[in-house]
Amino acid sequence: MTPLTPKRGVRMILTILIFINLNLKIQKIQGRNQISNIIMPKTHKNPQSALNSFDFLDDLRSKYDHQPVFLQAVEEMALAIEPLFHDPVDGDFYRKAFLYLAEPERMISFHVPWEDDKGNLHVNRGWRVEFSSALGPYKGGLRFHPTVNDGILKFLGFEQIFKNALTGLPMGGGKGGSDFDPKGKSDAEVRRFCQSFMTELFRYIGSSTDVPAGDIGVGGREIGFMNGQYKRLSNLHGEGVLTGKGLCGGIELRPEATGFGTVYIAKHAIEDKLKRTLEGSRCAVSGSGNVSQYASRMLIDLGAKVVSVSDSNGCIVFENGMTDDDWDKLIEAKQVKRSRLSTLKTSGKYIDGASPWTLPDLQVDFAFPCATQNEIDEKGADLLMKKGTMGIFEGANLPVTAEGQGVFRLKPEVIYIPGKAANAGGVGVSGLEMSQNASRTYWKREKVDIMLKEMMAGIYQQMKEGAGEDGTLEQGCNRAGFLKVAHALKELGWVF
Repeated sequence: MTPLTPKRGVRMILTILIFINLNLKIQKIQGRNQISNIIMPKTHKNPQSALNSFDFLDDLRSKYDHQPVFLQAVEEMALAIEPLFHDPVDGDFYRKAFLYLAEPERMISFHVPWEDDKGNLHVNRGWRVEFSSALGPYKGGLRFHPTVNDGILKFLGFEQIFKNALTGLPMGGGKGGSDFDPKGKSDAEVRRFCQSFMTELFRYIGSSTDVPAGDIGVGGREIGFMNGQYKRLSNLHGEGVLTGKGLCGGIELRPEATGFGTVYIAKHAIEDKLKRTLEGSRCAVSGSGNVSQYASRMLIDLGAKVVSVSDSNGCIVFENGMTDDDWDKLIEAKQVKRSRLSTLKTSGKYIDGASPWTLPDLQVDFAFPCATQNEIDEKGADLLMKKGTMGIFEGANLPVTAEGQGVFRLKPEVIYIPGKAANAGGVGVSGLEMSQNASRTYWKREKVDIMLKEMMAGIYQQMKEGAGEDGTLEQGCNRAGFLKVAHALKELGWVF
């Protein structure tokens, strides 16, 4: 094997940068060619009537009626790309490709035994859903939360296919996790669980097979514990088999990437569609985890007023905007002390049992739901529209219910960017971490930030071209991601 000299390392970095830019340019050309023959319809006033016409999904619905969130994700995608199914030339192919992608290539389930600090045995369930390898190795996070089940992970894995496609990097889609709850557990208990989880998972993953990352309940601590166990079991060191790592092979800006990327794409959309900036805008952010923290940080840096953050118990409202000191306290509470928002003393007001989407008097210019799936229901969406909210940017995955999405679709002048595009910066930088590991090199924070900004700009351009003249950014996002994967399936001979 040729030794990696500094000169050769620089060439590798330049090659990867050129590849990303070239890939985005190719997608731009392909996207323009692919949308030229089909005009996107205006937004459906009755989305349910359109969904009822998708009889080719009936078998999927009957098999998975016990997985409502997964079916919600599938039907949302089908609604957004409906014109493709009616294309006179390729409509049959697109329907077949869609059905092919709606079934995971592989689902792995296993038990995870671990001991608490008192020596008591617990057994949790673990899963890995390897959804699509058409564009590259399976790629997607691990979620540790008591609500996790196979249906939730299928919804997340399905969304991940198209999100990863939009980044321009060679990554397939997957997701995994466990119903284990890290909250209230000691570091030793979390470590024992993570080691047990990886003892089973390690045989199914690899840098060219499946590359997990973090998600809700899985941060740097958990990734570190799992990476350590993988190294012990495999005797492979320096492998890019997990992303979101720290000192042992991580990449700069990975913790910030999802939140920063969500704000970067919001900035593009607001400046392009509304001819204004984020400066002075009132931005409601939900959640208080990784995505929320760094979306809030970038919004503050761009001069916006962050008027809320939340957790599962309540919400803090910052009527005059979150301050730098408030943000520092949030980081200490969530990253160091792992405490609840109710314990914080900030310039804001804590409201028990509330979320930013249930407060009638909270004025919101732009909404950044960054907590979890289905956090904005129809009532919350109606409330945002009545307040004159001009844009919704999904930092979380599928944070708006189907009924809530219907409310936004009736307002085509309102910017609505789904999570497949808005929060793709996280997995995009994970893909860059894979490249950094493969080249045995290191990229400075400034360089990674430049690549992240270019990636989000490229995704926004794909959305615009996918939408065409009459479509919405939501339709353009789903369409651009689907078309790339569908044509890969045809090229591979998997669907024809």
